[in-house]
Amino acid sequence: MTTTFQALLLEQQEGQTRASVQHLGNQDLPAGDVLVQVDYSSLNYKDAMAVTGTGKIVRQFPMVPGIDLAGTVLESTSPEYQAGDRVILTGWSVGERFWGGYSQRQRVKAEWLTPMPEGMDSLTAMTLGTAGLTAMLCVMALQDAGVTSGDVLVSGASGGVGSVAIQLLAQAGYRVTALTQRPETSGDYLRKLGAADVVGGPQWNEPPAPLAKQQWHGAVDVLGGNALARMLSETHYGGAVAACGLASDVALHTTVMPFILRGVRLLGVDSVMCPAQRRTQAWAQLAQHTANSSQAEMQRVIALSEVPTLAAEMMAGKAHGRVVVDVNR
Repeated sequence: MTTTFQALLLEQQEGQTRASVQHLGNQDLPAGDVLVQVDYSSLNYKDAMAVTGTGKIVRQFPMVPGIDLAGTVLESTSPEYQAGDRVILTGWSVGERFWGGYSQRQRVKAEWLTPMPEGMDSLTAMTLGTAGLTAMLCVMALQDAGVTSGDVLVSGASGGVGSVAIQLLAQAGYRVTALTQRPETSGDYLRKLGAADVVGGPQWNEPPAPLAKQQWHGAVDVLGGNALARMLSETHYGGAVAACGLASDVALHTTVMPFILRGVRLLGVDSVMCPAQRRTQAWAQLAQHTANSSQAEMQRVIALSEVPTLAAEMMAGKAHGRVVVDVNR
């Protein structure tokens, strides 16, 4: 085992967040049960916020960001894992409060890890990452609520969660409509993922009527705000909306009308603190999905040194699909 490795480190200089690739040693890593040789991480919206210093995602410095990682156990003092085990880590505030995946090695708590599903590799796992896990949890929530077929709307469609959600829903037989800010430029990409229709426009940012024409049996929302309120007002009787993000607005201005007159359900979905059993079920279903579909259409692989540039692009709305970080490149 080499004595040093590379990691992307965030530091504060005169109130500004600075990101740089630095050489570290095992002695620099935090305490934990398991030392992991990291193969890949990914760049999520929350990672982009952390790296660019937006929104105070990171409050303790220095910090290695990266809310996801996949790799192989090098050392373990936990009976749950041994050297050679292949693992995934998403959530648990890693990359925010605890050192994360933008490092060639990381030491973590055993309870944060999920065994790599049979038939899945690290690249595929990180093409999915937190976004894929969140998308699958949304699909599971809709199915648990009885939405097992019909028309489903996916917002933030060209982003990570949206891209994976479209693939999952289309593969499961739903008719998917993709909602995006850029239908004229993202349409071909979204249809290749499985979207039947692509919609967008300023009306999605405007306050909706309390009840509108019923269009969706279900929806997956990453936006919040008026877009979510409109989805609720347009959802069929007995339908459900899985909400997992606030990319547009944290506020939700709606009425009780969809809930008490149409029996619509608003389902909150969180992947950060998702219990281990539910998490394992979701990853097992993702493994089945990837065995029957290609992730290449939504995948872009970058080097560790490229993360700051791509983070800025993501914050500017110029990135789509899933950005995978090869920490060894």
